[in-house]
Amino acid sequence: MAQELRTLFWQDGAVVLIDQRALPLVERSVRCTDYREVIAAINDLTVRGAPAIGVAAALGIALGVLKISESSAEAFREAFEGICEAFRTSRPTARNLFWAIERMKRRFEAAIGCGEKAGPGRDPWRKIREALLAEAIRICEEDIAINRRLGEQGRGLIPDGARILTHCNAGALATAGYGTALGVIRAAREEGKAIHVYVDETRPVLQGARLTAWELVREGIPCTLITDNMAGSLMQRGLVDAVIVGADRIAANGDTANKIGTYAVAVLARAHELPFYVAAPLSTIDTALPDGSAIPIEERNPAEVTLLGGVRMAPEGIAVWNPAFDVTPHALITAIITEAGVIRPPFSAGIRRILPSHSSPAI
Repeated sequence: MAQELRTLFWQDGAVVLIDQRALPLVERSVRCTDYREVIAAINDLTVRGAPAIGVAAALGIALGVLKISESSAEAFREAFEGICEAFRTSRPTARNLFWAIERMKRRFEAAIGCGEKAGPGRDPWRKIREALLAEAIRICEEDIAINRRLGEQGRGLIPDGARILTHCNAGALATAGYGTALGVIRAAREEGKAIHVYVDETRPVLQGARLTAWELVREGIPCTLITDNMAGSLMQRGLVDAVIVGADRIAANGDTANKIGTYAVAVLARAHELPFYVAAPLSTIDTALPDGSAIPIEERNPAEVTLLGGVRMAPEGIAVWNPAFDVTPHALITAIITEAGVIRPPFSAGIRRILPSHSSPAI
């Protein structure tokens, strides 16, 4: 059994991240000692995956607050808000990023009244710094526990001997540990079920080929890598029993944004009468958005499409469209698996029912 994978954590005054750009060829970590380094890691995909981005933001905010030197309450608050805003503008689609920032802001407001009076040789904001660091570490640890509960909720949907198709990486690397879609697969396997996973390569950044495949091989979970355009043929041959994917943001009606290509897989699953499951923590649900049309979709550097491993694969001057995500309509989703239970259609009612009744923090 492979050692449990921790994607990111706090260690000796720094945020430590697995460098996901280097996988699967090189296993290395990046140590961030400045909050701006954490933002850079989010932007360049050193850390990616909605829950992991949220955790990284919380830890990065705590890191930034530790180094604020302003002595007045007004200047301290302004510096804190500036750090939060810098993280808010790092990537637009993942709801977990904004959820984590909102939670850190609430903790700041609760702690600001506890600041000590400034005095010679004393840190007037020590208690606030400690409170925010403790909150960030709590968010990180909760994420792993939530993923395990999510896996327990979803494993009953997976029959023994199931052949599962997944798209992108919704494993330990997309979270603080254990994973969402792969968390369901891990939980089913821990229950003793035989599972085989088909891994979409996930163009253009190959998160499936580089990251999901690496996780599964590392743990000895049977798997087969396919190119994205092979999924339909695989289903046509009767070799897939279910599809499980993660999510970056879920609207109030169940419409789900996930890695580009997810919508096509959902359409194929419906055409072949296969269940299509979305696995995500409650913090991914954005009830402020009525449907998927309001979800902001990030567009990334054209070089991700024209280059592969640094080698040009397309002619100079070609126009490129490179959205990082697409939206799968709720009508194509069989169920949404969360740590608080499995939500089935109608999703609007199910989401309204499950969110107010779930009082514990989630990310």
